[in-house]
Amino acid sequence: MRTTLVIDERLLKEAKSLSGAKTKKEAVEKALDEFIKKRKAKKLLELEGKVELSFSLEELLDRRKKDVPDR
Repeated sequence: MRTTLVIDERLLKEAKSLSGAKTKKEAVEKALDEFIKKRKAKKLLELEGKVELSFSLEELLDRRKKDVPDR
């Protein structure tokens, strides 16, 4: 999708440098991807202690081994 944005050049330059992005587009996409991942992780952490699981950690690990044997 083509969009016109006015972005602080200093921020964009630093984002490119820190991310190793070669283009402005790549830097913006990496920044958005990281932002989304961090927000999703934060939401998961907020659920800690609010969700009751019906199985133990050991049972969960056993289930995962059955689903993905190489783990």
